[in-house]
Amino acid sequence: MDDVRASSAYVASRSSHVIVDSGGIEKLVSTIDAIPKVEWDFEGIHYFDNGPLTVQYLFVLDALNFCFWPDKDLTYDHLAAGLKAALQNDKSAFDADRLQKYTGPELRELLGWPRPLPLEEERVRLLHEVGFELERSFEGKASNLVESCGKSAVNLVALVTRHFPGFRDHSVYKGRQVFLYKRAQIFAADLWGAFRGQGYGEFKDISSITIMADYIVPAVLRQFGVLKYSPKLASTIEASGEIGPGTEEEVELRACSVHAVEKMRELISFKSGRQVLSVELDLWLWASGVQCPSLQHHRTLSIYY
Repeated sequence: MDDVRASSAYVASRSSHVIVDSGGIEKLVSTIDAIPKVEWDFEGIHYFDNGPLTVQYLFVLDALNFCFWPDKDLTYDHLAAGLKAALQNDKSAFDADRLQKYTGPELRELLGWPRPLPLEEERVRLLHEVGFELERSFEGKASNLVESCGKSAVNLVALVTRHFPGFRDHSVYKGRQVFLYKRAQIFAADLWGAFRGQGYGEFKDISSITIMADYIVPAVLRQFGVLKYSPKLASTIEASGEIGPGTEEEVELRACSVHAVEKMRELISFKSGRQVLSVELDLWLWASGVQCPSLQHHRTLSIYY
């Protein structure tokens, strides 16, 4: 994850549309005695059986965890709960051979969704990719993928991005490659949260994971005064205008969020004298955002978040 931190710092040092406000970080951190503990499944929407099927569920979930906003009624909760219900109804629903055969209408039926999903063709393509590569390299089981990482979250992210192209979340910014790896990192974070750091969720280096740069976290950081937007970017977001994937504005929104939370983490750790995990900060910030219906976030059509 050093590449994620270093490339995000590079963007933050050169950004013009998004500014990380160090004063805003200090002000926010001064109000925090301890990071509020947010349970991984605080919504009660995820499948969990404490075994390999949960790992399979989480990998499918994180393969599809992107771009809900074009359908104003669709949220992450619908995806997580829909996949949970599908698995409870049919324990073979996410077998590798079946993942390779789903169509758009069948995915909708699986989720109980009445109309085409945003980026539906891409979602189906990614399901097929996951099924194919799990079958080819991991005997069809995401649990084998996890077991092969040697209890290292960094190794898991590297394995996922090596074997599954749909998880290779990076861009080029002012001539330099920027790595963000939102969905690969959230798979490690979900395992850690679901299994409470034990079994399939035991990672000796969970502190290496950064936040997962998405739509919600930048908006929450702006609300907290940690990020400042240029007038043009602010007006685009407030008018619900789209921001193109890979544009300077989009890369800055995501990379500056990563960098800002790393600075927050360092300051909180210094103040409290104890290690603070970026994954804990991410869950707290995300939970704060999803519970604020009026929060205005940026809109980008992307398979990465």
